[in-house]
Amino acid sequence: MIKHLVVMKFKPGISESRFRDMEKGLKALPDVISEIKSYEFGLDVVRSERSYHFGLVADFDDLEALRRYQIHPDHLKVLEIIKELCENILAADFTF
Repeated sequence: MIKHLVVMKFKPGISESRFRDMEKGLKALPDVISEIKSYEFGLDVVRSERSYHFGLVADFDDLEALRRYQIHPDHLKVLEIIKELCENILAADFTF
């Protein structure tokens, strides 16, 4: 299994409506991308100086499933919104 971890730091002053568009898009992905085995995300609750604003964790059977997810058209649409909203995005992918 592969665990896909993403953390996002938003640009100052992002619009609430674009944030909701991102959330709506993320919520829809497990229903349209069968490679996703588990999918969780949400806003940071600690809000420390070193915290990122948003985190996402997803599970995939293997690297090929993760790669299919990454190039899936519905994922790419949400990714465009994410890139618009974020000043920094970090990711880590590891086996478990």
